Amino acid sequence: MSAGAQGLFIHVRGVVQGVGFRPFVYGLATRLGLAGWVRNTSSGVEILVEGPPEALERFQEELPRQAPPLARIEGITIEPRAPDGLQQFEIRHSQAESGTYQLVSPDIAICDDCLRELFDPADRRYRYPFINCTNCGPRFTIIRDIPYDRPLTTMARFAMCPRCQAEYDDPRNRRFHAQPNACPECGPHVTLTAPDGLVLAEREDAIAQARRAIMAGKIVAVKGLGGFQLACDATSEEAVSTLRARKVRPHKPFAIMVPDLQTARRVGVVGPEEARLLQSPERPIVLLRAHGPDSSPADGAVIGLAPGVAPGTGTVGVMLPYTPLHYLLLEPAPGFPPALVMTSGNLSEEPIAMENDEALARLGRIADLFLLHNRGIYARYDDSVWFAPETGPQPVRRARGYAPFPVRLPFRGPQVLACGPELKNTFCLTRDEYAFLSPHIGDLENLETLEHYERSIELYERLFRIAPRII
Repeated sequence: MSAGAQGLFIHVRGVVQGVGFRPFVYGLATRLGLAGWVRNTSSGVEILVEGPPEALERFQEELPRQAPPLARIEGITIEPRAPDGLQQFEIRHSQAESGTYQLVSPDIAICDDCLRELFDPADRRYRYPFINCTNCGPRFTIIRDIPYDRPLTTMARFAMCPRCQAEYDDPRNRRFHAQPNACPECGPHVTLTAPDGLVLAEREDAIAQARRAIMAGKIVAVKGLGGFQLACDATSEEAVSTLRARKVRPHKPFAIMVPDLQTARRVGVVGPEEARLLQSPERPIVLLRAHGPDSSPADGAVIGLAPGVAPGTGTVGVMLPYTPLHYLLLEPAPGFPPALVMTSGNLSEEPIAMENDEALARLGRIADLFLLHNRGIYARYDDSVWFAPETGPQPVRRARGYAPFPVRLPFRGPQVLACGPELKNTFCLTRDEYAFLSPHIGDLENLETLEHYERSIELYERLFRIAPRII
């Protein structure tokens, strides 16, 4: 190191774990010829850099400007340090710090790179329903505690094979320190079962049989990111009516999932804001105005949804696939429905079923088949719902893709728990300048939902190190 070398200690707060931030810092530092290290802590990311003053200045400028797209930097503190004469830059093991906390990333829809690999016959993850990287995949739903490292997630049980481990250890790889990293050789897999748990098919054949069942008018319970969804042919009134009767949901509209934006335009009116929301990394359900005499899709004929999908509303809730499994399940093919009902896996007013045994017990009288997988879910997570009036997009239900990212307050205050109402419940915990809103909980009128509510509060208190002084 040159005689004029200087050092900086940098602390970055925000959503900076599970979003490729450490690999980004490593790449930036090595490109600028800086030595030092970066590591996760319970309060964010710490960086020590040493090198020429001009390189350190560029590092400070480019750190926030070129951060990964999923990172949300809330604050950066920089302190000068005397250089230690380090010769290289490295990523160090994470460090837990008592009493500190960090922001946690929401789950993110599959990225374009992973989607291309999913359908590339030459790729080793071809048609693997759990493909992910540092830019996408599960986050909040699999984390047990911070810092965000694989041993503290539900992926801890899956030991990486040598090829996955090599990707995980390579700072130049897109899967460098991607905690859910896996492949067909070492990762989770899907299973199709009957309601009594009898295994009917596994892996690729399980998805193929589930698709055939949907084409035949059956209802399939699908394990998603944060719980189960109930899927059926959205163009079949018989299938939709059967689902309504079994779910005991006579009137509330069902959401549907379509394979792409072009198909969404054949279901409802998609303006620029609706298109942005539908394709965003958060992938919410978006309420679209149904086509009428004054509107018609430019990309093809209107899709004839079953009248029972959204009776009497004039709108339809639409979402695009957000997991690899969804893309495989909805893959366009002759005879396969262009739209599926994709509604929460529960009886009316209960929380969504989260794990396999629970789903088989609670949904056994609703679903004809169960498309399960063995990656654990630690936090329930319903789909978010948005609509886009002329005044601007508005959330109706804030959950997957948004929670647990907080709302920043214009002041700092004490740690408070706001319990929320009995109906349409969400709760809120505050710490410092942040208000941590829970995902949608629902109506607290039964024991299952109340237990979900209490467990969610405990999880938030643990993740964000909150012990409320005021309730």
